[in-house]
Amino acid sequence: MTKDETYMQRCLQLAKLGLGSTRPNPSVGSVVVHNNMIIGEGYTSPYGGSHAEINAINSVADKSLLKDASLYVTLEPCSHYGKTPPCTDLIIRHKIPNVFIGTIDSNEKVSGTGIEKLKTSGCNVSVGILENECKSHHKRFLTFHNQKRPYIILKWAESRDGFIAPLLKDQKKPVWLTNNHSRQLVHKWRTEEQAILVGTNTVKLDNPSLTARDYKGHNPIRVVIDRQKKLSNAYHIFNELSETITISEDHIDFNKPIAHQICSVLHKENIQSLIVEGGTRTLQTFIDEGLWDEARVFTGDVFLTNGVKAPKISGTRYHKEQILQDHLRVFQNSNR
Repeated sequence: MTKDETYMQRCLQLAKLGLGSTRPNPSVGSVVVHNNMIIGEGYTSPYGGSHAEINAINSVADKSLLKDASLYVTLEPCSHYGKTPPCTDLIIRHKIPNVFIGTIDSNEKVSGTGIEKLKTSGCNVSVGILENECKSHHKRFLTFHNQKRPYIILKWAESRDGFIAPLLKDQKKPVWLTNNHSRQLVHKWRTEEQAILVGTNTVKLDNPSLTARDYKGHNPIRVVIDRQKKLSNAYHIFNELSETITISEDHIDFNKPIAHQICSVLHKENIQSLIVEGGTRTLQTFIDEGLWDEARVFTGDVFLTNGVKAPKISGTRYHKEQILQDHLRVFQNSNR
């Protein structure tokens, strides 16, 4: 790994600290380097606060060093006014001579204008440091702006014999197929994504809350497919712990493939990332329409013998992890 890549790797480590709290802004990481030493670092504050570059620059104790320093950042600095002034303006004001950028910001409000503004000021700009890694980190933000839809993560748990749930249940609550550690990891994921979606049957059968109660962080926006809006407000999904969006026949045409339509609705709602946690029918709908980016599939140390078959997914790359007795496969859609 080169020197520049090492500093960008630190930027990526910092950027992960803001996941789930910065939307609709991306969670960016930045460091300031002087004489081969990091003298300042920062990541994006919760929405409405300072961007990563601002926090990194502000953390430098001796600002006189900035005129001989280099700034590293995972995503192109913004050049427009939003909740805060343009990051490029502060970089230029402090006469930072060198800026190293992981990847270009594809938001039409930026999209190269930040780089051009820095170059026009006389700054040396290098783009593409650990570019693939930076694009991967910013996958939610980039998918939203490039493909006009949320980044989609499918998630389910299945038994050792391939069932997602028993056919019959005594109570309206989930049947756990995984251990407590896996469930806590799922709640961590919920804090990192903007929304979570289930279908009508999941609400009726499991009465889930869809919150991150086992991990500190923001609860996701809950999205429920309820064609005729027949679900009562007594279900947990409509409690006050988070916002809930209902998608009914007022929003989409259920006589046509629905996954693309749902994504169009959520894009208009500025939803950048979505976990699909519904039953097999809902999950398979997204799979069959090819509308997913990741699938996170747990296999618990449980046999059901009979039940609702788990979704079928194929033609993908994946890696495996083990969480005590549970197995986790994380698939990437190879067609994306």
